Amino acid sequence: MTVYLVGAGPGDPGLLTRRGAELLARAEVVLFDRLVDPRLLELAPGGALRIDVGKTPGQPRHQDDVNALILEHARQGRTVVRLKGGDPFVFGRGGEEAEALMRAGVPFEVVPGVTSAFAAPASAGVPVTHRGLSSSVTVVSGHVGDPGVPGAVDWASLARAGGTLVVLMGMANRAEIARRLVDAGRPPDTPVVVVHRGTSSTQASVRTTLAGLAQVDLGPPCTIVIGPVAALDLRSSGRGPLTGTRVVVTRARAQASELVARLRDAGAEVIELPVIAIDDPRDGGSALRAEAARADTYDWIVFTSPNAAERFLSLLRDARELGAARLAAVGAATARSLAAHRVVADLVPDEETGDGLVSAMPGAPTGGSRTGRVLFPRAEEVRDVVAPGLRRKGWEVTEVEAYRTVSVRGSRSVGVDELDAVSSADVITFTSPSTVRYFAELAGHLRPPPVVACIGPVTADAARRAGFRVDVVAAEHSAEGLVSALGAHLADSSPHSAPGGVAPGDGVPPT
Repeated sequence: MTVYLVGAGPGDPGLLTRRGAELLARAEVVLFDRLVDPRLLELAPGGALRIDVGKTPGQPRHQDDVNALILEHARQGRTVVRLKGGDPFVFGRGGEEAEALMRAGVPFEVVPGVTSAFAAPASAGVPVTHRGLSSSVTVVSGHVGDPGVPGAVDWASLARAGGTLVVLMGMANRAEIARRLVDAGRPPDTPVVVVHRGTSSTQASVRTTLAGLAQVDLGPPCTIVIGPVAALDLRSSGRGPLTGTRVVVTRARAQASELVARLRDAGAEVIELPVIAIDDPRDGGSALRAEAARADTYDWIVFTSPNAAERFLSLLRDARELGAARLAAVGAATARSLAAHRVVADLVPDEETGDGLVSAMPGAPTGGSRTGRVLFPRAEEVRDVVAPGLRRKGWEVTEVEAYRTVSVRGSRSVGVDELDAVSSADVITFTSPSTVRYFAELAGHLRPPPVVACIGPVTADAARRAGFRVDVVAAEHSAEGLVSALGAHLADSSPHSAPGGVAPGDGVPPT
């Protein structure tokens, strides 16, 4: 039995260490903090037990209870990952958990994480040390009280010490912290930057001074940086087409990585609000497995989504099981899914829609005793276009469900912070009619951001039926095409343009 105290990093799941990801992949039990990004939990095996041991404001959880849970699962011989925000040993009470494990004789390993004390300032363009401005940095908790108590923060000494002061968990006491520092000699005009949820998709920052710190209205968690370096803004001057634009991605988390990456590469601040999840067919995939086993009996296999291509091809031992069957892909994204399995699409229509695919497909062979056969692995709910269109061309079409699109409402609750982030965003993206439908159900009365961008005309039609005004429809129905179309739209828009226009940076908290 071994317990791993793993630092989850400051917010962005990409800042988890490789060692941390490796251990999560082997975990049988994951005990996680409240602020850990949910995407990190998906790195654990599907059967792993996930336990929220976070300390929620107003609902405190005693540290002794957390220690007892860790020991309980470790003593059952399980591989336990204790996933802690930031670094376990930087105000994470990881030291107390390590002491409890040592007393119990349970072996453990500490896996350091990127602490928000340094990552949050960096993401706001502030180096905590800088030649000529600060050669030292002090990290403290934001507790105030009698400085003579062992372990207490001596604010007067910190004021005299100079250098950069980084305060964690200090927003509740920010006015008193500023007062004590000023009383001890720090100038009231000392630069300050407050970074809320640093490195996350909902990051916001406010620059002020010690005199103005009390007026900063950002909720926890925040990192407060005090000192001359707080006046610096060293964020990259290279501006992508979406720089400063906050974009909501509604796609299923497992399928959103390419779109999220391309949006971030273009400079966007991405807010992930997956409203759908991809699930097995209702029969558990038995019909799909049966058709995959006789794939070589078909003339064509037609795919209208990357999900269908991935689920079908993953059932094959290798490409030889396809026999002489040719493959059709509705568009470039689906063709890339085939290519990932070392299979090249024989047909990709110029018009990346179901209608375009039907038009591009040849007619069924005539004459002879054999009827041309097409296999169509598809979603449970699909536009009734491809199968009827191919039948009109003489093909015998076998439809089989490869996956279902389901709402996330049954699997998780959506927090107030997530909905607040959506309401302050500039753009929302939809990549399928189901993302439109389930967003409308999930958001209720919440209005979408000013710009609605859809991956293609079918999704755009669904958005209009749901009452949304569609501003952007990608010509190429892929993540790359959607980002390109959105960038072109924003380049042509301004705050004073026609309805739906938005300028990069609108709605972003001041920095």
